[in-house]
Amino acid sequence: MMSDTGSNSNTSSSAGNPSTVRHDLLRKMPKAELHIHIEGSLEPELIFALAERNNVKLAYASVDELRRAYAFTDLQSFLDIYYAGASVLLTEQDFFDMTWAYLERAHADNVRHAEIFFDPQTHTDRGVPFAFVIHGIHRALEQAQAQWGMSGALIMCFLRHLSEEAAFETLEEAMHYRDMFIGVGLDSSERGHPPEKFARIFARCKELGMRLVAHAGEEGPPAYIETALDLLKVERIDHGVRCLEDPALTQRLARDRIALTVCPLSNIKLRVFDRIHDHNIRELLDAGLVVTVNSDDPAYFGGYINDNFIQTFDALALQPAHAQQLTRNSFAASFLDEATKQRYLDEVDEFFAKET
Repeated sequence: MMSDTGSNSNTSSSAGNPSTVRHDLLRKMPKAELHIHIEGSLEPELIFALAERNNVKLAYASVDELRRAYAFTDLQSFLDIYYAGASVLLTEQDFFDMTWAYLERAHADNVRHAEIFFDPQTHTDRGVPFAFVIHGIHRALEQAQAQWGMSGALIMCFLRHLSEEAAFETLEEAMHYRDMFIGVGLDSSERGHPPEKFARIFARCKELGMRLVAHAGEEGPPAYIETALDLLKVERIDHGVRCLEDPALTQRLARDRIALTVCPLSNIKLRVFDRIHDHNIRELLDAGLVVTVNSDDPAYFGGYINDNFIQTFDALALQPAHAQQLTRNSFAASFLDEATKQRYLDEVDEFFAKET
């Protein structure tokens, strides 16, 4: 686990002061979410409903018992329950229902655009057809666009605890659905699975014109961030909070405007930091980094995107200017076309001009 990697004086001084940002401003401001694992939005109530619908026997007797199991000590202890929860997803309708439940919450949190991770290997390894997975998720995104004008995109993640050969097999199958996802990512257990393990497949995905991201610098060392940039050629770093341990890397990330998709409540729940007051997001911003706030696996980590904003701002005494910067970053770091990005950025600036 990490203690605060930035200035201790900043954290200690801010911890005693309430945020000057109104909660309603954080809730109402337009925002994008760039780090959300759709399987990690599967709430216990829906897990039990899908288990009943699909005649899946769970290891937990009730919703409350399952929630009590969410006392994680590290990333792996979370993943064990995460994969067990995913076992109830068997049909295209299951994937639609899960995604729609997330999108309803995101819409209520004023998320205008969501770039959603999905883990096909979690399902195809259980015999669930790839088509069920991607069609169900994509159909929900189409409905959100039609109903609310909320834009969305899918990023297919390779599970890093599996082999690169398995990732190539997944990519081959995914190419039948190339129009339904925009890029690839790398997630699952970081320890012992450095980015270079997947250098060949990321090179292939780059050749195919896909957008590239990877989890790095959460539990793994700052060197994993550097390797993800140099060998995988990623455009964004998911998490990346350990970059401050390497000043030269921090300067590079700031200079090259490499966005970090930071997930504060996740970092606390998985013991990357001891307390929300210890989180280094303020130091990341002070270092000039393109930081965004996201929910990661909200059903397991205690909050969706607005919960992450509110708890972080309350703990670290962040200011309205930080809120505007963070939400501007979320659109600037997205994979939207430039004209659409600018439209959202203008909406953010108009909102803050009116509300602050």
